[in-house]
Amino acid sequence: MRGNVVDMAVGVIIGGAFGKIVSSLVSDVVMPVLGIFPGGVDFKDLHIVLKEAVGEAPAVTLKYGMFIQNVFDFIIIAFAIFLMIKALNKLKKEEPKVEKVVEPSNEEKLLTEIRDLLKK
Repeated sequence: MRGNVVDMAVGVIIGGAFGKIVSSLVSDVVMPVLGIFPGGVDFKDLHIVLKEAVGEAPAVTLKYGMFIQNVFDFIIIAFAIFLMIKALNKLKKEEPKVEKVVEPSNEEKLLTEIRDLLKK
């Protein structure tokens, strides 16, 4: 059990680091390229103001651009994990299937003898 916990801890740490790498990939590489198509839009800045700022209270905004960016993060991470699991499954050695020959029980042997006698 201790080995499984250590493996899980290593997976969580690597997963966290991998998430940061993918976030950087999406925000610094993918989103600027996608932002060119709608006319040079920066997705981080896309938002809808629900309530204007009043005095010292900040404005209430709906940041759908950040949501789009996080969706791309998730899709890339999910795809990478899918490919990694698929590769690990291919690496597993398939054990040859051994068919067990089951010896008939005494009851089955007796019934077979009765059947053969009735045929005669």
